[in-house]
Amino acid sequence: MSTSHHPRSWVASANDHPDFPLQNLPLGVFSRPGFGKRGGVAIGDFILDLQTALEASLFNGAARVAVEAASRGQLNDFFALGGSSRQALRHELLHLLDEKTLQRERLQAMGERLLVPMADCQMHMPAQVGDYTDFYVGIHHAMNVGKLFRPDNPLLPNYKYVPIAYHGRASTLGVSGMPVRRPNGQTLKPGAETPDFGPSKRLDYELEVGVWIGQGNEAGEPVAIDKAGEHIAGFCLLNDWSARDLQAWEYQPLGPFLSKSFATSISPWVVTAEALAPFRATQPARPEGDPQPMAYLFDEQDQAGGALDIELEVLLLTAQMKAQDIAPQRLSLSNTLNMYWTVAQMVAHHSVNGCKLQAGDLFGTGTLSGPQPGQLGSLLEMTEGGKRAVELPNGETRTFLEAGDEVILKARCRKEGEVSIGFGECRGVVIG
Repeated sequence: MSTSHHPRSWVASANDHPDFPLQNLPLGVFSRPGFGKRGGVAIGDFILDLQTALEASLFNGAARVAVEAASRGQLNDFFALGGSSRQALRHELLHLLDEKTLQRERLQAMGERLLVPMADCQMHMPAQVGDYTDFYVGIHHAMNVGKLFRPDNPLLPNYKYVPIAYHGRASTLGVSGMPVRRPNGQTLKPGAETPDFGPSKRLDYELEVGVWIGQGNEAGEPVAIDKAGEHIAGFCLLNDWSARDLQAWEYQPLGPFLSKSFATSISPWVVTAEALAPFRATQPARPEGDPQPMAYLFDEQDQAGGALDIELEVLLLTAQMKAQDIAPQRLSLSNTLNMYWTVAQMVAHHSVNGCKLQAGDLFGTGTLSGPQPGQLGSLLEMTEGGKRAVELPNGETRTFLEAGDEVILKARCRKEGEVSIGFGECRGVVIG
């Protein structure tokens, strides 16, 4: 892949960085020793401190307004400004961090006041999430799970007409690295007539992408599908930890509750819609015989370029593997092209009834499994509901997660002629 014609940065570690080259510039909220939470931009192995940049008057005009909002301890205010402000900030950042910038010496002289080593920082939730909605747009996951719960009727008839979703719990969203406590709840053992109470024995992960809402809409005013892109601020990785035994007992008739609301982990960096523009793709054609989306869900441009081509990876590192210094084992390699509905369709459907979306709301895509065995986004699918164990390189086996297991999600965008960008990691260790 030749990317020699693309701009490079005077921040040496950014060049050829697997996640954060000049072409990415994701935003997040971090703290450094001695300072409170503040907004920053990932560049190579560093975080550009936006408060320092603001104090040094490095930005003017629309970009300065954007930096004022993005430098705070939450990105909600920045998200609310919309796409033109994000673009103004990105344009100025690309200019300032380019190796040919005329301000290079001044910027380098600011040292770690401006560019803080990422290793010295703690990451925080990028925004205060008012509402969290988890969709179910991965059709292969829906089919696989449907076969386990309903062998004769795996995909309910509404799936191909409606972007299915449920309202999740915002209070237990946390950033990568938060510990995941095994939840308690009711479960019904096979053949039993009454449930037991206790810790979940079928703890699982879910490989998802998170969608950050930018500008909201007024209550009662749906977002038209051709305008939906204007309401999407950026993306992250999302692991919706799931207690499958609790889920099986509680999910009918109203869907997931305690089986999902105990923990959801996200990656800390918000990869903007602008950074992902080169990795837009045509929405895969629907299988023969599937209905065309209703008019409010259908837009020619969205079908032509509203999908995303992002490689998604799940790795597992057990406590024993860590002790033996064994590298994490890849469990799955999937892609966002496995989404049956686009992100714009998710936004249009969520708001079509007049629902008010707000800056900092978060959507999950649902588990994005692929059609092949090595592309499954949950242990529930990999083990066929716990019937077939996954073998690890050190001889351990897993049907579901055990104490000390660390799940690592990664994402990478690759395209011939483009600089590859990544999302960083979304990690979580199971406690108990």
